Amino acid sequence: MTPIISIVGYSDAGKTTLVEKLVPALKRKGYRVGTIKHSEHESNFDTKGKDSWRHFASGADAVVVSSADKTVTIRKQENRPGNSHSQLSFLEKYLSDMDVIIAEGYKNAGFPKIEVFRSQAHATTPVCINDNTLVAIVTDVDLDVKAPVFGLEEAERLAEFIAQTFLSS
Repeated sequence: MTPIISIVGYSDAGKTTLVEKLVPALKRKGYRVGTIKHSEHESNFDTKGKDSWRHFASGADAVVVSSADKTVTIRKQENRPGNSHSQLSFLEKYLSDMDVIIAEGYKNAGFPKIEVFRSQAHATTPVCINDNTLVAIVTDVDLDVKAPVFGLEEAERLAEFIAQTFLSS
């Protein structure tokens, strides 16, 4: 099974920014990296009126849009909303050829978590401080925690931690 690591934290903590730094750091180490972005809001991933939208609107359970350089899959959700662990487990099969999957969000899923906690988040404690799946914290404040702590600009060091912890065979 491909390891899944969730990047979690409060809104506007810098989760996407960390993913943007972490993916190239892992790629430089030679790993194939897939990402999954959790969205609480219903989204249309293609444009109304376009052929792919029309296929999906006609009732197709899945639509694949393929071009010379990209493939996009749009599927009806088969899981019950709110069960983030089973949803993330279900999505893993689409990225099974990756070495690691970095998920943004899914703080309630039972996968390893790296929390982004910034002083600007207006919170006093990390959201996953008591979660036994918390494996690291990326922060700009001093925290007394059991998990390893990384600075906001330490993506290379965090990538090395991920490689040693989850990807060494």
